[in-house]
Amino acid sequence: MSDTGGVREVKSAARTVELLELLAARGDRPARLRELADELGVPRSSMYALLQTLIDRGWVRTDATGSLYGIGIRALLTGTNYLDSDPHVRIARPYLDEASDALGETIHFARLDGGDVVYLATRESHEYLRSFSRVGRRLPAYAGALGKALLAERDEHELPLPDGPWEQLTPNTHTDRASLVADLAGVRERGYAIDREEGVVGIAGFGFALRYDSPAIDAISCSVPTARLTEEHERRIVAVMREIRGRIEAAAPGAAGAAPQWR
Repeated sequence: MSDTGGVREVKSAARTVELLELLAARGDRPARLRELADELGVPRSSMYALLQTLIDRGWVRTDATGSLYGIGIRALLTGTNYLDSDPHVRIARPYLDEASDALGETIHFARLDGGDVVYLATRESHEYLRSFSRVGRRLPAYAGALGKALLAERDEHELPLPDGPWEQLTPNTHTDRASLVADLAGVRERGYAIDREEGVVGIAGFGFALRYDSPAIDAISCSVPTARLTEEHERRIVAVMREIRGRIEAAAPGAAGAAPQWR
């Protein structure tokens, strides 16, 4: 049992959160009672009772047989409220539209969460379409421009990353701390991060930390298929994204504003 700020952890609450996170991480792969009980190390009878409580409240859903379980619609409603109530997301949205219109490419806004970045807003390019929305999805911070832009805002000993080797998403993904640290030095020197097919094969990215917090926890990026990334287009992407970053930072609520400073 852990202590947080002198307050003892509540086991039942922790177990509920762990269950919801497990179901969310499975995506479109529903789970059976045995799998969930084994994964979380709890008796099946306790897991069944917890699942039934969450089903009644809409946080978990089940199939017609009552043997398969997945994340429920209440999770979506809560996540939507998070996005709608966040002042930085709200302020950034029109600037993401501007960047997408100016460049014709996909623009992202994401937040650092532990060792991952979570997509909070995306403006997709009309040049290529994806079959799913990235909003709410996670990517390891070491594996893309968004994450590297934010990691570069921290000292080497402050990087929120596990010991390697890390999962290799593509042949170009960093899998150890030494190679990442060398890359982050270049990010600090140029002022933005470059991802050349590190997270997705065929896609390059340019990431810019938003420095209205210190250290920054939010970043924006532009993603572009490598097949049409010329030197001239790259220069334009960097110029536009730098301008958009400055405008978002200027419009962001200050530390003395009325909005709570969440942690």
